Amino acid sequence: MLKVVIADDEALIRTGLRIIVDSEPDLSVVGEAADGAEVVPVVRAQRPDVVLMDVRMPRVDGIQATRQLVALDDPPKVLVVTTFENDDYVYDALRAGASGFLLKRTKPDDLVRAVRVVAAGEALLFPAAIRALAATRGHTAQVPGIGRLTGREGDVLRLMARGLSNGEIAAELVVSQETVKTHVGNVLAKLDARDRTQAVIAAYESGFVAPG
Repeated sequence: MLKVVIADDEALIRTGLRIIVDSEPDLSVVGEAADGAEVVPVVRAQRPDVVLMDVRMPRVDGIQATRQLVALDDPPKVLVVTTFENDDYVYDALRAGASGFLLKRTKPDDLVRAVRVVAAGEALLFPAAIRALAATRGHTAQVPGIGRLTGREGDVLRLMARGLSNGEIAAELVVSQETVKTHVGNVLAKLDARDRTQAVIAAYESGFVAPG
């Protein structure tokens, strides 16, 4: 059973998300928070696998709350639930450690699939949206680990930035999926990235991959 916490300042949204999540036999909502300030205590008490996080909340927003969750000893995965995909809040939440985002108009089946994906340790990438957000920022960070990537690891990172899965990367590079998995692990380690989303953001912010 995957445990989920919902953080949103709108009671109607929380109720709707709870109904969708609890309708699945392998998912269960174990707690709710009406503000980012309430999230950490709920997570400490309930130890969820995934937090569905609104980004715009009145006292403590989802970005700060995500940073606090990521800093925990055994942090949950954070999945941002937002109204607008081109919102700078979304990009900042991903930079803070969220594993992906969903629009509030997302279909129920896609929402529960996303919960399972991030709970399994995979990032929920939307390359076009992340690329568009990155394009508005320009080169904003130095990422020392970029310089330590091998040529093949760089190829893998570029394909990750396009949103390709391990299987698709393997086909593109004509190598095995196990080889790709090893390269992805090396990329994450060298960039000190929690997941593929963090690695892709680092690639854009360092200028290693051009948003255009």
